[in-house]
Amino acid sequence: MGEIIVEEKGKKGGKRQAKKHSTRIDMTPMVDLMCLLITFFMLTTAFSKPKVMVITMPEKDPDKNAPKGPEIPKNRTLNILLTEGHKVYYYIGIANPKKPEEMPQLIKTDFSKDGIRKFLLVKNRDLFTKIAEYRDKRITGKSVVADTTADMAIKKMKKEDQKGPIVLIKADDKAKYRDMVDIIDEMAICNIASYAVVDMTQVELDMLKTAPK
Repeated sequence: MGEIIVEEKGKKGGKRQAKKHSTRIDMTPMVDLMCLLITFFMLTTAFSKPKVMVITMPEKDPDKNAPKGPEIPKNRTLNILLTEGHKVYYYIGIANPKKPEEMPQLIKTDFSKDGIRKFLLVKNRDLFTKIAEYRDKRITGKSVVADTTADMAIKKMKKEDQKGPIVLIKADDKAKYRDMVDIIDEMAICNIASYAVVDMTQVELDMLKTAPK
């Protein structure tokens, strides 16, 4: 705040004349404001850090004579297809056009609580319940272990699981990035042990053309 000091001087009994001195600026409010702004920017910068989702994609082996990977059981294979309009479809098994009588049915769902999450929880009930009970024991204090030990125990449960679904996530060119993030979040929420992001086949693209809208 600026302040001007005025001093009146004059001869005795005569007319007094005001004499102006230099302006004095009080910097205290400005320093307070600067401290508040620094604190504000420090907090907002910490809160607005970009979040990155790391997805590890399998690399294709350039060697054509390389041995093939293990085959996925059809009854555990769950294919999730993402397309435009935030639409989600899924089917169980393998779509083989050479066997039209065995072609699976494409089912439409969504990202609501009664949509794909409900179906994943039903298919993964055993592992989900096992992990939930383990975490509940830690919360209630019945089991006291370090975080690293708990993470290793959960990873072991997922590795030893032989009943849960093996999810193949596939998105076409019309799907949004948000849909991919949402479906991977569902994998974490439902404790899915095995899932991968793979390319959509031409057969599946044709299935989407005739799928219910």
